[in-house]
Amino acid sequence: MKGIEHDGRRILLVNLDGKLHAWDGTCTHEEADLSTGFLIGEEVTCPLHLSRFNLLTGEAVNPPAEKPLTKYNVKVENNEIFVELDQ
Repeated sequence: MKGIEHDGRRILLVNLDGKLHAWDGTCTHEEADLSTGFLIGEEVTCPLHLSRFNLLTGEAVNPPAEKPLTKYNVKVENNEIFVELDQ
């Protein structure tokens, strides 16, 4: 799990069983940086209020967060990672 920032936007990159996933890196509850949270299995836990998100679906699996994370497409070419951000 690694957090990056691009144009003021937090992105959370996660390697789950060899497949890269990219999500909005900000908790949907209180805007905490999820890259400073905890990765256990397929879930990331927010460091602020301990909301958990499924990193396969983006679903908020426990409160206080209720909204899912936004997912971004990821492509790897020549050992470089590209994340397609919506405009």
